[in-house]
Amino acid sequence: MSAVEQVFLECERARAHGELIRRVSASDKEYHFQNWVQGRVEACGLSYHKPGRNTYPDFRLVHHPEGYEVKGLEFPGREADYDSNSQVPTGNHDGREVFYIFGRYPKGKRGVDEYPVVDLVVCHGSFLNADAEYAHKNKSFRGFGSYGDILVRDRKMYVVPTPFALASGTAGLATLIVPTGFEIQSDALVQVGELDRAEADEVVVSYEFNLQTNEMVTRKAPNPQAGKVRSFRAYRSRGAGDSQPVSFAGPRL
Repeated sequence: MSAVEQVFLECERARAHGELIRRVSASDKEYHFQNWVQGRVEACGLSYHKPGRNTYPDFRLVHHPEGYEVKGLEFPGREADYDSNSQVPTGNHDGREVFYIFGRYPKGKRGVDEYPVVDLVVCHGSFLNADAEYAHKNKSFRGFGSYGDILVRDRKMYVVPTPFALASGTAGLATLIVPTGFEIQSDALVQVGELDRAEADEVVVSYEFNLQTNEMVTRKAPNPQAGKVRSFRAYRSRGAGDSQPVSFAGPRL
């Protein structure tokens, strides 16, 4: 069984058995779901490099060429997209296959520090973005301002559709989405859907920001992979919503 299958099945087991997300402090707005996932990775006996604030993906396995990027979403709340600070999603990074673990949990209430996982999706990064070649870099220049000594830093943030927006039939359940060529080894997983994404005709290759008019202009070029269909399959644990089909819905932005 692959490592991601183990992690997915353990996440589903923990969710079904009501193992709660625990917020350590009132200022803990980022890491409580990541801590929950960390417990699942450890329950699988998988060794990983310690996560850091700027590491990608969050959990990089030691003995398997896989990594997991974790995204927790309050529900109800923003769920159609998420902010990806300085990192475009990808299915491959530094020789590792990258899987994203999205979990939704109830919107926080004062005095409540424990939350159930409402539903979750573990998806291959290529489901979010098929390009594995783009390398993000922050750039800057000095010379702005009336004295010419202010530095302008171009720090990009990417806003990416979540799998809850891209796939229908995921609410209230746990779903694994992998490329069609990914060989599922566990008999505990049942296929519940097929999802196809077609690459766009054009891709953005540059942009320009006018500091006088505050207008942004993008430039596009033909996509060499235009129209190429990327196919994925959705799976669930046997007996855990395996009669609820999953299909591609497209981004609801």
